[in-house]
Order: sequence, then C-alpha cells, then structure tokens
Amino acid sequence: MWHVLVSEGEIAEAVRLYYTTTLNLAEGAGAAPLAALLQENSRYAGKRVGLILSGGNIDMPVMVPILRGATPAA
Repeated sequence: MWHVLVSEGEIAEAVRLYYTTTLNLAEGAGAAPLAALLQENSRYAGKRVGLILSGGNIDMPVMVPILRGATPAA
C-alpha cells in the first residue's frame, strides 16, 4: 500500500480538469483521487485505472476562482 500527499493546487487542478473535460462538478475531496493519479502518472502510464468521482457539494464562491485558474485558500 502506498500514500500520496497532494497539494491544494493539485486538487484545484483536478477539480478544473473534471469540469472542463466531463462537465462534472467535484468538491476537493472528490477530486483528490484524480490529483493523486496525475501526480503519479508515470507509475500508471499505459495502464487502465478507475477512479470514483464523488462529492459534488462545492460552493460557487469556491468553484469560480478554481475555474479562473486560482487555488482557493484552505
């Protein structure tokens, strides 16, 4: 078993990526698995990977800055 520590910026990028590629909203906790996968992309290159997208409870005051490219304060 391994653990990955992702930053708030990486989570914000994952939230943006989910929205811009799938039009699904994800709160930070729901996007954290994608952030970890993106961080460890070389480990999983060429492999099939499944992620569960959950947690669409994100407030607009948090989502708008993320979509503009910012990382909200933790």
